[in-house]
Amino acid sequence: MLGLGFNQNQKNKIHSFLRMKILQGNAGALTNFEVLDFLRTKGASKDPTRVIAKVSQSEYKVYDYLVNTAACDQSRENINEFVKGVKRHSLAKAEVLNTINIRPAAPVEIFPIIENCEPRFPDEEVAEIVELVIKTLPPPPAKTKPEEITEGNEETAEDQKEEITEGNEETAEDQNEGGEQMNTS
Repeated sequence: MLGLGFNQNQKNKIHSFLRMKILQGNAGALTNFEVLDFLRTKGASKDPTRVIAKVSQSEYKVYDYLVNTAACDQSRENINEFVKGVKRHSLAKAEVLNTINIRPAAPVEIFPIIENCEPRFPDEEVAEIVELVIKTLPPPPAKTKPEEITEGNEETAEDQKEEITEGNEETAEDQNEGGEQMNTS
């Protein structure tokens, strides 16, 4: 075999590796849940330091994004139930995949996902698809409200707005249409 100073155990591992075959190359597109599940199995969720796990920086960025989407609360059972229920609506594979990933919660959110939605499906059927999405796929995690982010800074922000407004009132009165300073004396 490879006479490069490998012991028998190493040679066996190399030989096994060389015999490996790709069973199904490019088997199809993955849902966000499947990508997130794969990254979790690689250890992305278990390594807060992001040094120990064998996950690249770009994979961590994908993980960070997907954790904040509906994929973080989905399960194989949810997805299978949705796929089973949506079969009767004759959606293309890409439309089903995008519906799972985007998780539209209103009919207006379905129209960009389903090609030629209006001519293909009556409003009632679109509503049925949305109801199926809401019933089978969990919603995305709650996002932080802007009020919570600025909590404690409300007075400061209001004071700054007043100072800017007060300072601009005098300037605005002393300027002409071109923004040039007018002689007001």
